[in-house]
Amino acid sequence: MAKRAHVYPQVSLVATDLVNAAVAWTRAPLAIGAALRLARKRDAVIVVADGRYVLREDLVRASRLGLDDLASTVIARDLPRVEPTASEVTVRRLLAQGAPLVVVRDRRGPPVGAVAPGTASPPAVPTAPRVARRLPADTQVLLASIGRCAAAQGAHAFLVGGMVRDLWRDAEVASTDLDIVVEGDGPAVARDLARALGGVVREHRRFLTASVQAPRVGRIDVATARSERYESRGALPRVMPAGIDADLRRRDFTINAMAVELHSGAFGLFDPLGGRADLARQRLRVLHPLSYVEDPTRLFRAARYATRFGLAPDAATARAQTLALRLAPYAALSGQRIVAELERILVEPHAAETLARLGRGGAFRLLDPRYRFTAATGRLVTELPGTLAWARQRGLGAEPVELGALALTADQPSAVASAALERLAFAGEPLARLRHALGEGRARLARLSAASAPSTRARLLRELAPVALAWLWLVGDGNARAALDWYLGLDRAPVSLSGDEVIALGVPRGPAVARVLTELRDGRLDGRITDRATEIEQVRRLLTKGG
Repeated sequence: MAKRAHVYPQVSLVATDLVNAAVAWTRAPLAIGAALRLARKRDAVIVVADGRYVLREDLVRASRLGLDDLASTVIARDLPRVEPTASEVTVRRLLAQGAPLVVVRDRRGPPVGAVAPGTASPPAVPTAPRVARRLPADTQVLLASIGRCAAAQGAHAFLVGGMVRDLWRDAEVASTDLDIVVEGDGPAVARDLARALGGVVREHRRFLTASVQAPRVGRIDVATARSERYESRGALPRVMPAGIDADLRRRDFTINAMAVELHSGAFGLFDPLGGRADLARQRLRVLHPLSYVEDPTRLFRAARYATRFGLAPDAATARAQTLALRLAPYAALSGQRIVAELERILVEPHAAETLARLGRGGAFRLLDPRYRFTAATGRLVTELPGTLAWARQRGLGAEPVELGALALTADQPSAVASAALERLAFAGEPLARLRHALGEGRARLARLSAASAPSTRARLLRELAPVALAWLWLVGDGNARAALDWYLGLDRAPVSLSGDEVIALGVPRGPAVARVLTELRDGRLDGRITDRATEIEQVRRLLTKGG
């Protein structure tokens, strides 16, 4: 007779069984410093103050940035909450979607505790079919080569950045340059990769990064996986080698916190913070409440991504922006870093929309706390891309960021405009050029409109720098734009006589030569001088008059 199989009892875990983190609870509101002391005293990962959830890791960040006296609720998070009897599947699903913690709380009382993710990274999702379908064959071969190159050094390589993001969007993969993160020595892998590809490498030791430029493959940026520590608001961080999980958690937005491993051949995707889900929901989400305070330039990137990909910030991200702007100005944030972000925006197809988004959101208060984005500024920003296109077509060579700075500051009080230009690190001749354009541009337009003689119009425009000419186009009406087109279409050398020939006719060397040539040019423009013979006649007439 067959022996009956033994039946083992089935164990179903619920949320209470999974609690592995303590919660400190108080009804009273607490400042950040006091909340951090409470968290340390209770060995808690969450402090519940005034009914809001504040993570200990955020309290540590805030204290490091000198924000101990702020109300702790300004860095509160919207954490998922479950009943103590919720199933293990429910809790695990919330963690897999990117929640840093799941609060276990009975509706009638304080939190029981919290469930934190385990220390092990979640398994990677194989994406080889998607990679094969979406990426060119030569890119796939290159990625496999990078993986082997890293493995030869005992390191692991990961693809990150725009290409990973594009892989998970229903759009063409637009990124061509590769961003690689290495668990190991990134610059060493970059050197080996450059040798293998016949390229050159440039290292940036402070940031544990290197760039490889190789024939037929473009640019490959290679970085050591690292964590970051911000020690003052707006300053560049201190970086330390770390694993891929920590590297992804230091990034700006969840949609940029994904990585594809290159060492197994399966192209496994690591997405610990829910970037795929946010892309699907067209949601832009920072990784923590102090993201913009640590690095205010992320505000500019947020606007750029929102415009480019049609994303909307979630409520927590909007609150993070409000907090960052409340704490402005940022003495450690260099003007060059803001300029770099503006330059990236100005080459985007929808730059005007991005700048307007920044203006409406108050981001330009980073230039000066008194800055206000006005309707007039909005109109200038709308016209800016067309003006830049006109300047390029005319070969003016006007710097886009200089013209952008003029558009952003023209409708501000002069003191605010001047301070904003200085905040953007303009100095010396460039600053003087921009101030001059702002100070007398509209008056020059009025004189240009009143000028009847072509030579008068030319003199008004001849002395201007390229950015000043582009500025007149931006703020001018149809007549002003016609005058600019006329001027830029003129023959650059309408006078047939050279300086030496003028001297040979008796004009003394020095400034007199330039004055005579200018007179000849004006005569040509006005039609008083029509050929070489009348030029010579005019020179002799000027000499007779003592010119």
